[in-house]
Order: sequence, then structure tokens, then C-alpha cells
Amino acid sequence: MSRSKVLLQVTGSIAAFKAATLASLMTDADVDVQCVMSEGARNFLGESTLEGLTRRPVQSDLFESGRAHDHINLADWADLLLLYPASANHITRLRAGLADDLMGCLFLANNFRKPYWIAPAMNSNMLAHPAVTEALATLGSWGCRILPTGEGRLACGEIGYGRLLEPQQIFEHIRQELGRESC
Repeated sequence: MSRSKVLLQVTGSIAAFKAATLASLMTDADVDVQCVMSEGARNFLGESTLEGLTRRPVQSDLFESGRAHDHINLADWADLLLLYPASANHITRLRAGLADDLMGCLFLANNFRKPYWIAPAMNSNMLAHPAVTEALATLGSWGCRILPTGEGRLACGEIGYGRLLEPQQIFEHIRQELGRESC
């Protein structure tokens, strides 16, 4: 049986640190993990952390020399594409079909051939904003799986919805999706 492959896309959110734990859980379970980071994510989490955990170089630059087709190749490679955490910025960018960065191109190149999951993480007011709620509804209607947010203390100190699901919770969803009950 071939190993499952997950493309873990990390966006600019204070919750980006949780992506490191998720990458570790998947790698420990013998899942191949390739990480892609947005420019914003690099402000919250170092590429070397994810590279060390996955044993693969992190990709972030659509225009890096020698990588012109990575958005096609990575979409073909992955069994599951996961946006974790998904910031309001990236959710609304995907809805708009913007493809001026690697994540936008990956989203369009996949065109729902493989499962595409979105795990939102943001302040409750941002999550409830019409731009975000409409974007999530549209993305869901296109075929994305929109994962719920948790409720609790947010990074801003408020209590409410918008909290990123914990890595273990996401890992259980992934395990079920990929049929790896033994992970």
C-alpha cells in the first residue's frame, strides 16, 4: 500500500504554530507531508520548523527558478490538500480565484480532483463578517470541505468561535479520510 500524501498549506494566523504539531502527527503516522507557506505564515512560523518535521523543503514562492510547474505537480501529488490554518485573507482570496501566489495556483490547479479542506482560524467578528461567511459558503458549494471552528479563548483574548481545531482533531479527520485507521 502506498503512503498517503497531504499537502499542508499554512497561512498567516497566530494559530500557525499548530501546523507544526499536525505535521509531526502525520509524519509520525507515516504520512508524506509537503508544506506550503504563505508570506503571512512566515511571520508566525519558521520554515525550518516544518522542514525539520516533514524532512521536505517548504515551498512558498510561485516564481522560484526551476519550480514553474510546482502548483500543477503538487496538486497531482497530494491525496488531500489542507489549508490549516485558513486565515480570512486566504479564504476570501480563494473565493475570488486569485492566483498570484502558490496557494492560489494550487487551489485552481486542483480544481476539486482531490479533497480540499479548509480549517478557518480567526477572531469571531472576522469569522462572522459577510465577506468571510459568503466566501466559505461559496467554497463549500464548489466542493471544499469547510471544517468547523472551535469555541474558546481566542488569541485576541475574547471568548467565541473562530478557534482553530486542535491538531489531534484534524489528524483524526485526515486519518478517516485517507483510510488509515492504524495511524
